[in-house]
Amino acid sequence: MTNFDSVDYFTDMSLVPDPYAYYDHLRSKCPVQHATPYGVVAVTGHAEALAAYKDPAMSSCVAVAGPFPPLPFTPEGDDISAQIEAHRAAIPMAEHVVTMDADAHQKTRGLLSKLITPKRLSENEDFMWRLVDQQLDKIVDRGSCEFMEDFAKPLAMLVIADLLGVPAEDHDEFRSIFGSEPLGEIEGNEGETVAHNPLMFLDEKFTAYISDRRREPRQDVLTELAAATYPDGSVPEVDEVVKLATFLFAAGTDTTTKLVSTAMRVIGERPDIQQSLRDNRSQIPAFLEECLRMESPVKSHFRLARTSTKIGDVDVPAGTILMMLPGASNRDPRKFEDPNEFKHDRSNVREHVAFGRGPHSCPGSPLARSEARIAMNRILDRMANIRISTEMHGPVEDRKYEYEPTFIMRGLTALHVEYDAIPDA
Repeated sequence: MTNFDSVDYFTDMSLVPDPYAYYDHLRSKCPVQHATPYGVVAVTGHAEALAAYKDPAMSSCVAVAGPFPPLPFTPEGDDISAQIEAHRAAIPMAEHVVTMDADAHQKTRGLLSKLITPKRLSENEDFMWRLVDQQLDKIVDRGSCEFMEDFAKPLAMLVIADLLGVPAEDHDEFRSIFGSEPLGEIEGNEGETVAHNPLMFLDEKFTAYISDRRREPRQDVLTELAAATYPDGSVPEVDEVVKLATFLFAAGTDTTTKLVSTAMRVIGERPDIQQSLRDNRSQIPAFLEECLRMESPVKSHFRLARTSTKIGDVDVPAGTILMMLPGASNRDPRKFEDPNEFKHDRSNVREHVAFGRGPHSCPGSPLARSEARIAMNRILDRMANIRISTEMHGPVEDRKYEYEPTFIMRGLTALHVEYDAIPDA
């Protein structure tokens, strides 16, 4: 049995398949608890997570990297705001919105609100209905598939590509880069291939798109992206727009893939829930929220205390790195009754923190919810008797799944399912 008091959350692979017992252990000691050898304070309580997400004393500069690498400075005093700003450029991913604070973050989120408009989301949803059927056309008659590579990943990738206005003629290239289809060598910087550096591919493609539309505007979404201005009317540099687009692309693809695959695993494991959803499609949104609560796609969010503060009943000195664990907070028994039970009609399920809260709440959450809702509706329309492959994942009493070996994201590496095609659906 793992000794949870000495475990290194960041490197111990025994926690990857099921981290929830570890989360419960931390919460049982204190919902704001020192954990791991790196001096990180883990937040496993729901109320405490809300407080941390919304506390203006918290900086998001370490949102992705956490304690890796260590801070490029030694925190001094009860207010390290000046130190953070002096060394911000040395912190990983400092150029992305996820690590920005205060005015810089508000400014960039303001730009984002002009890109993800209700009109654009509505147009994108129309595309989703068509795309889901196109992806299902490729697999329904086979009777089985590896769901993530054959459906969830290409769906999520093309949905975000369409939202950002990637031309239809480039979709196959994006599918090759980010999917499992063969890809020839496309040389990039220093001899690397784009296949091994998809972020480089995204940077190059969106730089070309935005630069082209600024030179020659067209009647398309990319022109709207290129013409978007900050709330004060100033025009962002091309690189600033590109960084925002590429971050949305990468983050939106990964998290939505994990949500849709979790939903498919649940209906494959639970015939009773599958039938309930078939009988009453209005249950699908709440079902998806319960999927998010039970298996939050983002495993860890990090914050750095810029000033000394208090989270719950615990003093948090300036310079402390907090690690919010949505999967732990979403199973806090003080908030959710029978938290380890999947209840697709849970009344307070929308109060989960899978998308974070506060200023950095996920801007793509409406997109993820729409995509998953549409996918589940059409999957239930076109597939009957959906079940998990016993050959690949073992019998019901001894299921085996593999999860990504990372402390940042929570998701399956593969999901093999079987089903019966529904004719003329």
